[in-house]
Amino acid sequence: MIKFSKDHEWIKVEGDTATVGITEYAQSQLGDVVFVEVPEAGKRLSQGKDAAVVESVKAASEVYAPVDGTVVEGNQALADDPSLVNTAPETDGWFFKMTLSNPSQLDALMDEAAYKSYIEGL
Repeated sequence: MIKFSKDHEWIKVEGDTATVGITEYAQSQLGDVVFVEVPEAGKRLSQGKDAAVVESVKAASEVYAPVDGTVVEGNQALADDPSLVNTAPETDGWFFKMTLSNPSQLDALMDEAAYKSYIEGL
C-alpha cells in the first residue's frame, strides 16, 4: 500500500514497516538536489513534524513525517549521492524506513488517484 501526503511525501507500508520519500512532483519542484540529511535509526517522529532535510540548487526544504513512528533506517546512499532523489524519488531515493506507532493515521493520507488529482489542482 502506498499513500501520499499533501506535503508531497509518499509512504509505502509493508507489514509493520514503512518506507518514506518525496514524490516525483516534489523533486521536480526542487530542481537538482545537492544535499540530503536523513534521520538516524531510533529517532521518534511525529506526524507533520520535521524528519529530514533536502537541499537543492533552488532551496532547502524539510521532509515531514507522514505518520507517527520510529526510524529504523536512514538511506545512507543519499549522503553519497543526493541526486538519487532526482533520478529515482519513488524507488532508490527513499529517505527513511520507520515502524508505525499509529497505523490508523494512514487513513487520512491520499491514495495515488487522489494525489494525482491534488497536484493537478496546484
